[in-house]
Amino acid sequence: MSEDWARQWERENAARRAAVMALPTVRARHHARLVAPQEGDVRVSASVGDSGEVVALWSAAEDVPALNSTTTVPDLAAFPDPRASRAVAARVTVHTPDMAVAARISGLSLAFPDVQPLPDGHVMVVGARCRWRPDGPDRNAVVYDADGSVLAEHTLGDGIEHVQTTRRGETWVGYFDEGVYGNFGWGEPGSDPPLGACGLARFSAALTQEWRFSEDAAGAWGGISDCYALNVDGDTAWACYYMDFPIVRIQNDTVTGWHNGIEGARTLAVAGSRIALFGGYGPDHDRLVVGVLDGDRFHPTGEYRVVQPDGRTLPSSADVAGRGEGLHVLLDDTWLRLDVEDIPASPSR
Repeated sequence: MSEDWARQWERENAARRAAVMALPTVRARHHARLVAPQEGDVRVSASVGDSGEVVALWSAAEDVPALNSTTTVPDLAAFPDPRASRAVAARVTVHTPDMAVAARISGLSLAFPDVQPLPDGHVMVVGARCRWRPDGPDRNAVVYDADGSVLAEHTLGDGIEHVQTTRRGETWVGYFDEGVYGNFGWGEPGSDPPLGACGLARFSAALTQEWRFSEDAAGAWGGISDCYALNVDGDTAWACYYMDFPIVRIQNDTVTGWHNGIEGARTLAVAGSRIALFGGYGPDHDRLVVGVLDGDRFHPTGEYRVVQPDGRTLPSSADVAGRGEGLHVLLDDTWLRLDVEDIPASPSR
């Protein structure tokens, strides 16, 4: 990167951030505290279940680096590993908003794990990365019962960006670009095609792939290079994806889509024909665009900046997930929520 190009990039980012800071704000409301299951625990990850509950994965502070294991290539960068550097003890909690311990896991070995609820009090932990081997790929989805016993292990593929389960125990998986185009042995000569080549897939309760997004099914909306946003609401899935960022709905295995001019949103919420798109590139990390689906297009009606209940700016490190009409903001030990109905259709003058 040349110095002139870098300075220009910094100026453009600063100008865009100033424009975002000038937007009207919408305050997320405090919903609950995310209480650790035992003293000294650190939240490794958290996600939102089909009923709007938060499911969190915790481990001791000294064990977190093992779960976020990376390999550094000299003169390049640090790359995430498919497996933890060592197995560690972990706890899973469910917050409704009251906290209950869902599982105590004695030896978790998945790196960069996410967690989702399953029927009968079971939970599933999923590692984001997955290596292909001739003798069989990593099994990066592990199902546990309430005692922390392993009930099943399966392969969901590499490059997992989103995991959302349904009340019936189905699992929707959205993949980022490395999962779509191949890495860690997937897609190489003599190996299997990436499981995530479709960009978005649904797995049965037995964790066998039963539906795949395809360009034939997508029609005019095109294939998925990177599934930026996913929202599973009951038996219906919504997604927004790179490269053209259409909003698509998968209902009864049929894809319906709408053109969308808002780029980079990482989260979406849905209430009827109203859509809220949250996030974006760099300076747009806390931008919120609300609008309506009409014809074959998403029509924005209002643009805002989401802030904390006291008006403070949301840090870019905040985790934001969409389920149904709700945007859930997870920040340290705080759970904030913002529903589509809370967002004005257009800014007041």
